[in-house]
Amino acid sequence: MKPTHIEHIGIAVSNLDEAIKYWENVMGLKCYNIEEVKDQKVRTAFFKIGDVKIELLEPTSEDSTIAKFIENKGQGMHHIAFAVEDTNQALEDAQEKGVRLIDKQARKGAENLEIGFLHPKSTLGVLTEICCKK
Repeated sequence: MKPTHIEHIGIAVSNLDEAIKYWENVMGLKCYNIEEVKDQKVRTAFFKIGDVKIELLEPTSEDSTIAKFIENKGQGMHHIAFAVEDTNQALEDAQEKGVRLIDKQARKGAENLEIGFLHPKSTLGVLTEICCKK
């Protein structure tokens, strides 16, 4: 696996509209995309700062992983995402090196990304997303 750059930092929020106001009014960033990812039960909002994006994630269902994260840990940083050339190859490479995977195959994410997650128990406590443009 050879990441090319940090694609985005994911932040779990309880209320997307309130969070957008903070990032726009306090941080001076502009939300450029809001999207619902139905199979992940989240609504997302994106901001760009330099070459890195901030992704806000609001649960759309009480049984979503983001809702469970907020219930257990509160709002805050959820994951860091690294861009790679091929998500499936990167997942395979990580598994060959003994990393526990959440996703054995890439799946569709927000902004037409192909995504896969590495388990935080294998990544020093940091939920790590691997992604590439489709």
